[in-house]
Amino acid sequence: MDDALNELGAYLADRLGPAVLSSQLALGELSVEIDREQLVPVLEFLRDDPNCRFGCLIDICGVDYPERERRFDVVYHLLSPWQNRRIRVRVKTDEATPVPSAVTVFPAANWFEREAYDLYGILFSGHPDLRRILTDYGFEGHPLRKDFPLTGFVELRYDDELKHVVYEPVKLMQEFRSFDFLSPWEGMDTAIPGDEKAGEAKPRAEKDAKP
Repeated sequence: MDDALNELGAYLADRLGPAVLSSQLALGELSVEIDREQLVPVLEFLRDDPNCRFGCLIDICGVDYPERERRFDVVYHLLSPWQNRRIRVRVKTDEATPVPSAVTVFPAANWFEREAYDLYGILFSGHPDLRRILTDYGFEGHPLRKDFPLTGFVELRYDDELKHVVYEPVKLMQEFRSFDFLSPWEGMDTAIPGDEKAGEAKPRAEKDAKP
C-alpha cells in the first residue's frame, strides 16, 4: 500500500506541477499540500483522472495554528471506492483571505464549508450560502479558534418578563482561582470528607465473629 501511495504522490507531482507544494506519507495515508488558488482544478483532477477517481468527499475541516502568519489549514479528505484509496489535501490561508469553494466540484462541500466558516471563521469565495450552521444567529466569534475564550463573549437566557431570549455579555461571578488538584492516576493522600470512618472499625461481621 505504501508503494502505491508513493507512486500516486509522484504521479500527482508530475501531472499537477507547481500546484503541488509538498506531499508526505503518514499513518498509511497520502497528504498533499497544494496552492490555495489551484484548489478547484486539483480537486477536479483528483475526481476525474482515471488513475485517481477520488469521487467521494468524506470531510472538510479546519485546523488552527495561531502562531503562524497563515494560521488556518483547510483539510479535504477524499475517498476513491474504485481504487480503494484515501487522500488528504491541505491548503493554508489566513483570517482575511478566502479559499475557493469546492461546491462546484463536490456539492457535499456546502455544509462542510459552512461549518468551517462558523467554527473557525475561514472564508470561502464562491460559496452559494456562506452563513453559520451550528452556532446561534447572535453568536459572536468562532469557538474552535484556539484563542477563543472558554466562557465565550455573550450568554443568552430567557427573560420571563420580556417573554423572549435576551443576549448579555458574559459575567463571571467570582475571580478566577487556580485549584491544585492531584492527578486522578495518583489518587488522594487524604480521605474524602465523609469517608473518615471507613478505616476506623472492622466490618461488623468480622467484629462480632466468635473465636
